[in-house]
Amino acid sequence: MRLSPQSFTLRRSMNAPLVHPPTADAVPSSEGVTPVMAQFLAAKASQPDAIVFFRMGDFYELFFKDAEIASAALGITLTKRGKHQGQDIPMAGVPVHALDGYLARLIRQGFKAAICEQLEAPAEARKRGSKAVVHRDIVRVVTPGTLTEDSLLDARGANRLAAVSVRKGRAAVAVVELSAGSVDAVACSLEDLGATLASFRPSEVLVPDRLFSDEGTKAALDGSGGVVQALPQALAEPVGARARVERLYGVASLDGFGAFEEAEVSALGLVAAYLETTQAGKIPALSPPRRSGDSGFLAIDPATRLSLEIDRTQRGEREGSLLACIDRTVTSGGARALAERIARPLRDPAAINHGLDAVEWLLERRDLRRDLRDGLRASSDVARAVSRLVLGRGGPRDLAAIRTGLSIAEGIAGRFPPERDPLAGPPARIVACLDRMTLSPELGRLLVDLAEGLVAEPPHLARDGGFVAAGYRPELEEARRLRDDSRRVVADLEARAVAEAGVPFKVRHNAVLGYFLETSAKSAEPLLRPSGDSPFIHRQTLANQVRFTTVELSELDAKISQAGHRALAIEGETFETWRIAVQSLARPLQAVAEALAELDAHAALAEWAEEVGGVRPAIDDTTCFEITAGRHPVVEAAVKAQGDPYTPNDCRLDGAGAGCARLSIVTGPNMAGKSTFLRQNALLVVLAQAGAFVPARAMRLGVVDRLFSRVGAGDDLARGRSTFMTEMVETAAILTQATDRSFVVLDEIGRGTATYDGLAIAWAVAEALHDRNRARTLFATHYHELAGLETRLAHVCNLSMAAREWNGDLVFLHEARPGAADRSYGVQVAKLAGVPAAVVSRAREVLDRLEGEKAAAISLDDLPLFAVSEPATPPPSSAVEDALQAIEPDELSPREALETLYRLKGLGRR
Repeated sequence: MRLSPQSFTLRRSMNAPLVHPPTADAVPSSEGVTPVMAQFLAAKASQPDAIVFFRMGDFYELFFKDAEIASAALGITLTKRGKHQGQDIPMAGVPVHALDGYLARLIRQGFKAAICEQLEAPAEARKRGSKAVVHRDIVRVVTPGTLTEDSLLDARGANRLAAVSVRKGRAAVAVVELSAGSVDAVACSLEDLGATLASFRPSEVLVPDRLFSDEGTKAALDGSGGVVQALPQALAEPVGARARVERLYGVASLDGFGAFEEAEVSALGLVAAYLETTQAGKIPALSPPRRSGDSGFLAIDPATRLSLEIDRTQRGEREGSLLACIDRTVTSGGARALAERIARPLRDPAAINHGLDAVEWLLERRDLRRDLRDGLRASSDVARAVSRLVLGRGGPRDLAAIRTGLSIAEGIAGRFPPERDPLAGPPARIVACLDRMTLSPELGRLLVDLAEGLVAEPPHLARDGGFVAAGYRPELEEARRLRDDSRRVVADLEARAVAEAGVPFKVRHNAVLGYFLETSAKSAEPLLRPSGDSPFIHRQTLANQVRFTTVELSELDAKISQAGHRALAIEGETFETWRIAVQSLARPLQAVAEALAELDAHAALAEWAEEVGGVRPAIDDTTCFEITAGRHPVVEAAVKAQGDPYTPNDCRLDGAGAGCARLSIVTGPNMAGKSTFLRQNALLVVLAQAGAFVPARAMRLGVVDRLFSRVGAGDDLARGRSTFMTEMVETAAILTQATDRSFVVLDEIGRGTATYDGLAIAWAVAEALHDRNRARTLFATHYHELAGLETRLAHVCNLSMAAREWNGDLVFLHEARPGAADRSYGVQVAKLAGVPAAVVSRAREVLDRLEGEKAAAISLDDLPLFAVSEPATPPPSSAVEDALQAIEPDELSPREALETLYRLKGLGRR
């Protein structure tokens, strides 16, 4: 977990005390400062925990502590400007055109930035007086979870803001992707909070400050990976939270969105409050909250995600992960949809099979899939374009993105006949996508307007103009003609003036008179004689020239000077008309974007399945797990890239113990492939329940509710945990949370301590998983004594990774075979690793001596290790403990809390 540098003192230890954000009292006093500095201090007082970027002409300036922080974080020059209370005012600045780059660097470091813009032109300010200051105000607050600009976002990754709440023993996570408009609300048990939060991989997490005293919540936040922002507990109170969410959506009641739990409303209310603050009153275009309980998705805790490298490697990189390996999407929206699918696999067999139906249908139609992907490849990110336009941050290119997306959606939907055969036609998920891509009359009109009125390659900013197509608005054409053809228009007028007056006029221009007709003093004499019907009006006489004007020339002067402004104003008006149209159609546009993304994800999975020879897994409600010739998708891709073959392996488990074992003990030497075998089978579960084909000859899977992986060693020094302690904490989580529908892979449990201690722990853990949790388990170990569990427990079998010695060298076969390994080949692996020959030779001597000694102090066969000890009966709870458990602190008024304390004190005396 990363704490916001502004909200907290940045600590790496979760046990560090919470430091609340600075208040307005920490902002420098505005007494005796200039009007501009008073403006800055007012902006800073409104956002004391953000770095304020204060617009001054072509630069954003930073002052006081903000300047010092930004200088250190961004490497920009720190200078000073003026004095405040006798002290120099630190100052730094960045050019307006380079703001996005600097913001990106600040946001990556966990800072918040408040953008204080000039809201009027200097000319407007001067109308109020020569000393008037340009009006400025905060227009938005930029935080890690509220980014919308393409320059600040990863096009293929979601950027989410999450909020956590706990009410009456239930937890909830609300998640909004502001850049795409999607909203999720998930209610879950307290023990599932970490897995739920990690599944969304938020960039920023909002938490009521009261929850920081809870160790379980701290652990969940620690695994989220996002910057944590503390908010006042009052913002999480359900009544106020509900009102804010209703205001956000513009509805009188949330009942139309579903029956939300109190914790869900509380979490959604935190998000609404944060958006109100950071978006400076602008209401984003958000889809109704998608409510999904904790039973809808495969629970994968943060440690397991890290171990299996599902969407990021253990180095934090996308490349090398499962997601990067299978990603064949051709659109940014499709990449995000696929990432969500892999991060949150489903648990319902019917829903999983609907996804598999879509992939299979596209896999069988290669030509259609190729045409579909070619069409999608030209698509744009409609969802993010809509979000920017609604928030007032979009430009003409976002309109072009919507035009392109609508056009492609219309074209794809048109490829399929409106009357679809329910038997031979597309499956339900494909049909649903096509239905959402069929444009309504309103969307059709918007597409026509943008196709006719928007140029093919519009500029980035609306203020630059030049994005409205020629001929779309006649008054714009007139303004443009006058602006662009002013020389020709002036030349025509000059010729007509010369012909009418018979005088050699030249049209000139200066800043005082504007356009005027100029001739020599001698030539001007006839025009200076009094004449009531002459159109030429005398303006100025110089030593050798005389200047005239006409009514037509005066009008032309005004038109030419205003033409450029008029053209920009008409284009601005046109842009705003289109922007309002997009805002009114935000939800149907988001539906089109979601359909394009989902279709891309289905097609990408079909493309990958064809590449790797994947097979459709059979998904059901049993507790079986059967893999024939399964392959690790990431390792296979790496091995084949080097030109080497990959050795597939079978695996069979059954939670019920019918026909095969529930728990397999996997032995074999290091480097033989035990960890790969374990991870391979866990990843096949992820792929299957994500609705993807799997790299295997066949697979049958009874849906898994929770996936656990403890593979690989690592310490947690920030929390004071050794490698062994970290291993034990993760093992404890597995033993307390795994069920008879879970899938568990464990690698070398107990290796971080003394031999007999480690063996005893590994043995006891294996027994517990077999007898109590009854979870399908792969248990890799170098404690060969555990092989004896096969004869002692009812549903245990042994597997070993095959290896052979050849001419003194060890050859790994990477095959999982029935039976236990006869030895670990540790000395041979040391030789392969390059350990000096003398050390290897000495190790062989010591090993031979140890293996020859039979003087064990106690025989393992004599231990009753097959008997699972019964846990001690906990003592009965006291009356005080029962009363404490029944208290809901958030529901008590101050008077009720005092009465409760007296009641508890009375119970303690009995």
